[in-house]
Amino acid sequence: MKKRALILAMSVLSAGAVAQEQAPTLEELWEIIQQQEAQIEALKAGQSETDAKVEATADALENGLGGSQDKSIEWASKTRIGGYAELHYNNFDEGNDKVDAHRFVLFVGHEYSDTVRFFSELELEHSLAGDGKPGEVELEQAYIEWDFAENHSLVSGLFLIPVGILNETHEPETFYGTERNRVESAIIPTTWWETGAMIHGQIAPGLSYNVAAHSGLETDAANIRSGRQKSANAIANDFAYTARIKYTGVPGLELASTYQYQSNLSQGAYEEASADLIEAHAIYNVAGFGLRALYAAWNVDGPEAELLGRDKQEGYYVEPSYKINDQWGFFARYSEWDNTAGLANSEASKVIDYGVNFWLKPNVVFKADFSTFQEDTGNDSFNLGVGWSF
Repeated sequence: MKKRALILAMSVLSAGAVAQEQAPTLEELWEIIQQQEAQIEALKAGQSETDAKVEATADALENGLGGSQDKSIEWASKTRIGGYAELHYNNFDEGNDKVDAHRFVLFVGHEYSDTVRFFSELELEHSLAGDGKPGEVELEQAYIEWDFAENHSLVSGLFLIPVGILNETHEPETFYGTERNRVESAIIPTTWWETGAMIHGQIAPGLSYNVAAHSGLETDAANIRSGRQKSANAIANDFAYTARIKYTGVPGLELASTYQYQSNLSQGAYEEASADLIEAHAIYNVAGFGLRALYAAWNVDGPEAELLGRDKQEGYYVEPSYKINDQWGFFARYSEWDNTAGLANSEASKVIDYGVNFWLKPNVVFKADFSTFQEDTGNDSFNLGVGWSF
């Protein structure tokens, strides 16, 4: 009734302009009211149709373009990229000096859920790879990690072996010296990755473990470093098994030991070629002072390894350091290693490294150091480096 009264009033006002010429009858006024009601209903129907189209368009955007956009945002929020790089200059007492874009590495990881994640690491060594080039393109890590229980996880794929100090953590800002220490290069040998499965977790606060079954080395001359197959169409007649225990229950302290066994280092080329690796290390940092110490040794069975003196291979290093502030740190390192320790007249290689790190930012470092060999002084060098990670 209110609506009709309002329409009637409007009609009367609109007809006021012509009232002087001819006043409408009641029948004519009623006809005018009905016409205007029809127009209003038509407008309302048009508005409803427009509203429906707008709502349909919004639904289409949400389920189409909008849905894809939401998925892209969700994917990006769960995906992480990172990497690191090292560039070196080596000035030798004898021989050619060198400049080397030693490593450029990219990380890509993705979190599928709170308990399932993926991680990968792709590396370019020495800037150029290909026939006749000095470098390689390498897939160093590519694995799925599943938290199958509280404080316990399963890793499946290609992963770094849990041994030593540098093998798992080797971004340039995390260690002293332009070059990685030689014991963890010649004996362990860093960087070392294999394909397999590994369980790791925490036994108690500050006490963790790793147990892994994975592809192994392949060498008929017990040459440990060159025996890395890098999961590149690797011969897998004989797997290797690695176990580590690590304690970090005291602030600044890390104590760890690793044992590895491989039943046949030659992957079947010889009957007797089993190998054991034992490694132990300690890290302690307090009030700017730091100390790293590591020992590693191989015991390889078989007449071939014994003939070459490679049935026993061992090395160790001790590295004290002092960090003045967040930017400046100094170190010295004594290293000794022998890949032919089984020979009676074998002499271990010995080198002293000392120098300085300058951290421009926590993840950007400049390095300067000297390497002094105790016997083969021709390898003495002055070294400069720059590295970063993100």
